[in-house]
Amino acid sequence: MKHHIEHLLASALTELLSDAGFLAPSRDAQERPALGDEANIAASLRTGVERTRDRNHGEFASNVALTLAKAARCKPRDLAEKIVAALPVSNKIARVEIAGPGFINFYMTPDAFQDVITDILAAGPRYGRSAVGENRNVHIEFVSANPTGPLHVGHGRGAAYGAAVADLLEAVGYTVHREYYVNDAGRQMDILGTSVWLRYLALCGEHLTFPVNAYKGAYVRDIAHKLHQQHGDSLRHAGAVVMQDLPPDEPAGGDKEDHIDALIARAKQLLGAAAYRQVFDWGLNDILGDIRDDLHEFGVDYGTWYSERSLYESGAVDRAVDRLKTSGHMYEKDGALWFRSTDYGDEKDRVVVRDNGQKTYFAADIAYHMDKLDRGFERVIDVWGADHHGYVPRVKAALTAMGYDAARLDVLLVQFAILYRGGEKMQMSTRSGEFVTLRALRHEVGNDAARFFYVLRKCEQHLDFDLDLAKSQSSDNPVYYIQYAHARICSVIRQLQEKALHWNETQGRSSLDRLQESHEQALMLALSRYPEVLESAALNHEPHQLAHFLRDLANDFHTYYNAHMFIVDDAALRNARLNLVMATRHALRNGLTLLGVSAPETM
Repeated sequence: MKHHIEHLLASALTELLSDAGFLAPSRDAQERPALGDEANIAASLRTGVERTRDRNHGEFASNVALTLAKAARCKPRDLAEKIVAALPVSNKIARVEIAGPGFINFYMTPDAFQDVITDILAAGPRYGRSAVGENRNVHIEFVSANPTGPLHVGHGRGAAYGAAVADLLEAVGYTVHREYYVNDAGRQMDILGTSVWLRYLALCGEHLTFPVNAYKGAYVRDIAHKLHQQHGDSLRHAGAVVMQDLPPDEPAGGDKEDHIDALIARAKQLLGAAAYRQVFDWGLNDILGDIRDDLHEFGVDYGTWYSERSLYESGAVDRAVDRLKTSGHMYEKDGALWFRSTDYGDEKDRVVVRDNGQKTYFAADIAYHMDKLDRGFERVIDVWGADHHGYVPRVKAALTAMGYDAARLDVLLVQFAILYRGGEKMQMSTRSGEFVTLRALRHEVGNDAARFFYVLRKCEQHLDFDLDLAKSQSSDNPVYYIQYAHARICSVIRQLQEKALHWNETQGRSSLDRLQESHEQALMLALSRYPEVLESAALNHEPHQLAHFLRDLANDFHTYYNAHMFIVDDAALRNARLNLVMATRHALRNGLTLLGVSAPETM
């Protein structure tokens, strides 16, 4: 409906552009107003047509006359009058009025809302989809948790949010590539590999004091047990001396970071490169396989699992560093190479190569984003945890220094999800192993509740996840309430069959004018909003808009269901109502599907 009005306004403006009489009298008759081309007009209209808050002022209002008045060298209200006079005739528009300084208000006909029902039934699962992003590609990277342990509930929010954003963008025409960046290189992975080896040595009979800064979760013991089952004691490699002459750990008055770093070096020395890589990869592959399975079961899949290690092996990190050197934004200090990111607004300069010659995480991040853009993606979206907010300006600075348009990168920061049970907050710590896994959450509340609750709020807002509410079967639980609306509609079809009746969609379509009840009018109005909500949710990366719309739509349906009988003796009225509720079923199912939630037929 909104797009229909945009089309009418675009037609009117195009006609005015071709009319010399449209020009202000004081200007040369051969001169055209500087409104721009049709694409610019369309862009102005896309942001200039909105639903009214008060239907006394119509269903839609446009400020296009105000935004284009200066370019047209015309007073806004005068321009509005010219636009209205040039509007094509439409059976969806009852009347058009000009309000205030030049707003154009559109009052829709009953046919316009009835046509929505027919449009939904014709489009089915494609209702609401559009081509706004047609011929544009987007790369979206999300979750990308270090494979140092199972996914926890915090990762789950990034997974649900990122997947929903990707699906929404695809629904409005974008070509979307989903990617998981596997941090399979670097210090944290070395800590994991060493933690696995120490647990393995314990299974070989070695008596060792486990480091404070190692990974302590039960999953590390499980990985070590599998390693020992496969290799026996063959990877023991002088394990008895692994702790000798190391810097003391924190309980002994030392520094836990120095201790774990020395222990990693000792593990590499005793095992040798090949055996160390074997232990390292054993832990990596076990956890990464678990992450893949967990996300797949959660309805989240990727086009590519991109290896950080491949950036080093392919020389991409070296190429990125060389490009920064060539750009003149690198300098040497204290034996290290620094990127002068303060030239681009960062709070301080950043080390890219340490004084020992090792590349930093930042160097790999630069190379990875360089690679994304070099692969030809028009837009790149990163979904990061909110604790990574400090990385945004430095990555954008590096891209700018290498000659890229940093505006092509959007970083969406997802705040933490806090679990509550019985009103009590639950604690989490990945390193200590005291955390609730995503898998445990899914098993407790189900995928549907998890996917839906995770996207109920804006990504930058903290999310309180109430386990008791997510499991409840009540109208207070939004996902249950919405799914119940869908199941109720399915039950209407079953009741129809039990009465030996059938739904005649054709008769219902010709009888839509019988839908005069206030609840029917409210439901049709809500259904007409679905394409607008879908588009807004996609373009603003805000799946919560769709989640709240579905809750409102379900409420409108439940209110209608409780107030009126659908299977009435009057066949024309019965089929008109069935057309309406079946259209509602499509909208509910389409929206739930985009959020990764099922639409059950029975509950």
